[in-house]
Amino acid sequence: MRGNTLRYITIAIILVALLARLIPGPRTIDDAYITFRYARNILQSQGMVYNLGQRVLGTTTPLYTLLMAFLGVFLGGADAPFPWIALVINAIADSFTCLLLIHLGRRFRRQRVGFVVAALWAIAPMSVSFAIGGMETSVFIALMTGTFYFYSEDRLVPAAFLASLSLVTRPDSLLFILPLVLDRLRRITPWPQINPNPAPITTLEVSAFILPALLWFSFATLYYGNPLPNSLSAKLVAYNLNGKETFIRLLQHYSTPFFGHLMLGNLWNGLGFFLYFMLYLLGSIRAFRSWRSSWAIFIFPLTYFVAYSIANPLLFRWYLAPPLPIYFLGILMGLDFVFTDLKIPKGFYLASSILILFTLNAWTLKPDHGPSQPAPEMAFIRLELLYEKVGKDLKQTIDEGQVVAAGDIGAIGYFTEARILDAVGLVTPVATKYYPLPESSYIINFAISSDLIVEQLPDYLVILEIYGRNTLLKDPDFNAIYTLMKRYTTDLYGSKDMLVFMKETGE
Repeated sequence: MRGNTLRYITIAIILVALLARLIPGPRTIDDAYITFRYARNILQSQGMVYNLGQRVLGTTTPLYTLLMAFLGVFLGGADAPFPWIALVINAIADSFTCLLLIHLGRRFRRQRVGFVVAALWAIAPMSVSFAIGGMETSVFIALMTGTFYFYSEDRLVPAAFLASLSLVTRPDSLLFILPLVLDRLRRITPWPQINPNPAPITTLEVSAFILPALLWFSFATLYYGNPLPNSLSAKLVAYNLNGKETFIRLLQHYSTPFFGHLMLGNLWNGLGFFLYFMLYLLGSIRAFRSWRSSWAIFIFPLTYFVAYSIANPLLFRWYLAPPLPIYFLGILMGLDFVFTDLKIPKGFYLASSILILFTLNAWTLKPDHGPSQPAPEMAFIRLELLYEKVGKDLKQTIDEGQVVAAGDIGAIGYFTEARILDAVGLVTPVATKYYPLPESSYIINFAISSDLIVEQLPDYLVILEIYGRNTLLKDPDFNAIYTLMKRYTTDLYGSKDMLVFMKETGE
């Protein structure tokens, strides 16, 4: 292709990426509201806290939180429209990721692969849903992809700097940083059989990696007493999971990266995993033959799969997105090699068109809830919209200083602006001592401890009925203290409505 044609295609992909996020508008995910509340408290000069006066790091994305607060200074202060700020920033970040994927394709001498992968990422439901959902995922993936690109170009100082920023954005960035560090150490080895062209590590490179992360972790240690997010330990004890749940979910995810099962049925899952994984391995192996350090990039989907399968956390949807850009790149490179070896060059374009068709099929022109503009079907926010309504209603009732307890604190905390007792323990560490609960307490993967509520005595409690069906709602002590104030109709997660309880005053 001519240079002008390539530029036009690049611009078109970037425009598609922007429009695919701006057109749906914000469809904010509950966890994003936690970040927004931290940012709002910073802008109100209350510090980087969730509850005023309580220094707990309950967000796993400090850099994204600080970015929201910084932009909020210029866009309304504490009243800044955080869902829109997040959406625009995420749209820009995903556009950069698309541009970086194009350049990575060129780096591996597979220019058309880079363009197809970028086009797929521009419309990928796993990318768009969390960009419009207000999550940090887009920024994290842009930083990660930028690290990979600069490392592949031997621009090691910017690669180190972006890796450090990634670490401040999400702690699980270590899963892609550690292989790069190992490869970087290999590259300084003077032995010809290991590394024919040694590349010494410079002071500037080390500083670029250490200083940003050191600055944050030093502040977090002094401010919170612990640089690690409290939410990491809280989730481990509050949620009830079987030993294979995350492994099975990841296996399904790696089998359907382009949502082909929506057109071909669930039988595609088994075939899809074999097909996509074999193509990914083929692409990775061929890349390694042309550039030995590529292993440190292409191993990321594997390390991510293994690490999360072993840790077995509750796998929220946005946890599934980070390995996809490199997984896409490996699959499409493998596909390109297959058709090149078979001498069917147009076969690559046909197969790529099918993958794009699969991906577009995972969108809906008119969602059945929330904003009516086209959006990915997986951009599901029915629960968040209900919490928003409950939060706005409850704000009219709550007196200053009263405490609201909830199992999902994002929208409730953001819209009530009340002090929150987090029943999971993300922002209120006292909750973690009440978990884990007996197996009989759980119907789904979470249940609220009766003792937590009865002993801590919040003024209000907002729960999906299923969270308390085998605990609170059967507890005579709870029922003696709390009165059902309002019921909101819903069947989400198999629940029988959303319930709002109020503590009896004793008068």
